[in-house]
Amino acid sequence: MVWQYLNTLPDIPKDAPTGDLVGRDAGDTTIYLNHSGGFRVVRDAMDRADVEYDVFHSERAQAAGLAYICREHLLEDLPGQVIGNVQILDVAEISSPRYHPDSTSGEHVYCGEITVFFTEN
Repeated sequence: MVWQYLNTLPDIPKDAPTGDLVGRDAGDTTIYLNHSGGFRVVRDAMDRADVEYDVFHSERAQAAGLAYICREHLLEDLPGQVIGNVQILDVAEISSPRYHPDSTSGEHVYCGEITVFFTEN
């Protein structure tokens, strides 16, 4: 659902959001989304999903900028959205974007993590 949402936004590069890094070339602007955990909060009423987002870019300033654009959309605009058969109730921040360069490719990476509270429609 986070992937679907980010792909609808005009200030997110087309095809940058992804759920895997297979076929990705170093230097490609990428927003890698990884489900990192979560749990059922209220039986049959509300779930919680923890999602990490890693923003890869060849330029550090652009990686940071895009990570903070994602953060803004996820925290401020995603709550209340209906995506498919899921209604987003709220979004909370676990960790704001932090610098974590990729040791293999040498690319700049900013990583953040959110919690999404949702229910099925």
